[in-house]
Amino acid sequence: MSKRKRHEYPESFAHPRYWPTWCAIGLMRAGAFLPWRLKLWVGTAIGELVWRFVKRRRHITETNLRLCFPELDECELQKLVRRTFHANGIGILETATGWCRDPEHLRHRVSFKGTEHMEAAKAQGKGVLIIGIHFSTLDLGGALHSLFFDADVVYRPHNNPLFERFMTKARRGIFGAAIDRHDLRGVVRRIKGGHAVWYSPDQDFGREASVFAPFFGIDAASIRLTSKIARMTGAPVMPLMFHRNPDNRTYTLEYLPALENFPSGDEVADASQVNAFIEMAIRKHPEQYLWLHRRFKTRPEGEASFYD
Repeated sequence: MSKRKRHEYPESFAHPRYWPTWCAIGLMRAGAFLPWRLKLWVGTAIGELVWRFVKRRRHITETNLRLCFPELDECELQKLVRRTFHANGIGILETATGWCRDPEHLRHRVSFKGTEHMEAAKAQGKGVLIIGIHFSTLDLGGALHSLFFDADVVYRPHNNPLFERFMTKARRGIFGAAIDRHDLRGVVRRIKGGHAVWYSPDQDFGREASVFAPFFGIDAASIRLTSKIARMTGAPVMPLMFHRNPDNRTYTLEYLPALENFPSGDEVADASQVNAFIEMAIRKHPEQYLWLHRRFKTRPEGEASFYD
């Protein structure tokens, strides 16, 4: 995680190459204000279309779920795959809502549990490192979280400069600061300044950034950075779960107690502890996780790819 220069935008976004992006942004803004039932219907329809026609993503999702839930028979597996696409389709509308609307209008839809754990962590005066997870509700979860606690967020910049500007502006309206994931100094500085920083360590960033630790019983490239940040700052590491409830109308956010003996000095043990929390949270609502990405892309030396 090295420091990267601040994202530079072109002088104008009027060029025709940006027109499709302007359309996408317009659709997201419109989608954010749809009636709730219509949001669910549109999101499910988007997920259904992707499930039917984007075969590469369906293959990745099937592979991930087959590896992580070997107890499922083929019929159960395919049902979970389809539900995953539906949930992630709804997640597009949830993201639009989180980015484009005041979260206050959703206060009646959210329950927050375990706030005493966050209060205890803040009382230590060392800042807080929040472990979030790439659920379909990720960005809406951040907006709902802002109703109760202030936080900064670590994010991956988008390659499209227009969408990057839109996304970053939206996130800065939710969070105190949006920090490029390559800016380690920025993350450490904010935590040492007493801030809470939301960080999602559940993706495969390659061999150099990772150690191999068990995730659903499989050796998975797991980010070292969580324990490194905790070591550099002394901040408590707070696991945060968030999901859409089965009624598809309400949400639950829940803090668990801070990770114990973390960092331990053993990077594999630390990554295993983080992975154990992430796995536990996913098992509660597996269809809401972002199984569409290649979580097991990086393999130990000599192992073949799962996704060929």
